[in-house]
Amino acid sequence: MKKHILIVPGDGIGQEVTAVGKQVLDKIAAKFNHDFTYDEALIGHVAIEATGNPLPDETLVKMKASDAILFGAVGHPKYDNDPTAKVRPEQGLLKMRKELGLYANIRPIKLFDELLGASSIKPEILKGADILFFRELTGDIYFGEKGRKNNGDTAFDVAEYSRFEVERIARKAFDAAMTRGKKLMSVDKANVIETSRLWREVVQKVALEYPEVEVTHQFVDSCAMMLIKDPKQFDVVVTANLFGDILTDEASQIAGSMGMLASASIGDGTGVYEPIHGSAHDITGKGVANPLASILSAALLLDISFGLKAESELVISTVDKVLKEGYRTRDIADATTPADKILGTVAMGAEVLKFL
Repeated sequence: MKKHILIVPGDGIGQEVTAVGKQVLDKIAAKFNHDFTYDEALIGHVAIEATGNPLPDETLVKMKASDAILFGAVGHPKYDNDPTAKVRPEQGLLKMRKELGLYANIRPIKLFDELLGASSIKPEILKGADILFFRELTGDIYFGEKGRKNNGDTAFDVAEYSRFEVERIARKAFDAAMTRGKKLMSVDKANVIETSRLWREVVQKVALEYPEVEVTHQFVDSCAMMLIKDPKQFDVVVTANLFGDILTDEASQIAGSMGMLASASIGDGTGVYEPIHGSAHDITGKGVANPLASILSAALLLDISFGLKAESELVISTVDKVLKEGYRTRDIADATTPADKILGTVAMGAEVLKFL
């Protein structure tokens, strides 16, 4: 198979972990006789520094011409601490999602048994948890009208959804539920928010086309509690952009660390695959970032964009083997981890490549 992959490292540790993800793709290509070609592009803070634009036109052209995108992270403390900044790294991320039509963010929350002790949640609560989140990605409060009024003393952000936007993400979630446990939870806040009432109405209508799927509706605050109390009850979860952003970060504790969670952002064209963690400038350049989420994102890329399920499953099982051997990065190590088994970014990548 011949495919062209765009590497977009972005900011902070994105550059460190994406390099490892690319090495794994190279290894898979060699092992299975695929021909993967690559290009690289700027986004976020590094793009602002180089061009003044968080998503340069050149990057967008390269994105649309690629078969898949392996992405790192965007963000920088410089902007976090300056709420008046007009140009921000995250603007590049949002524009990318809009321009590529990436309306579905898929986040698998699966706990490797070897990491039961890495979470702050009791092992007996966690063991066996396997959740697939579908987060709508191009609507809601992030993309609605926003601004200031009353001489800047009042701010507003408009949350907006169309029936079509809810329907298309719901169908993807129902299709996935049919291949898993045939259970779907739709999360909203329909008791107080009008967009949530539309959301629930549309999901109920789509559910009629999937009579085999058991559907439940849950308010977001209750869902947040249930994720920690009993994560094993969940199978497929579908929710709006803002709620999905918060809930999946919370659910990262089920997997032991944000450094373990991969994601896919897909639509009807080129897909983007990225770890859910941010740019983490507090550890940038120290060589300690966990590359496993980027590696697992590469596995999603192989499966979803290229249909290479065997190759994808090999990457996932290899990560499992490395963990079974006791190797850890700092974020997933505990008091029982031997010092010589705690690895940095490059060394952890090397172990995965060795096992592959």
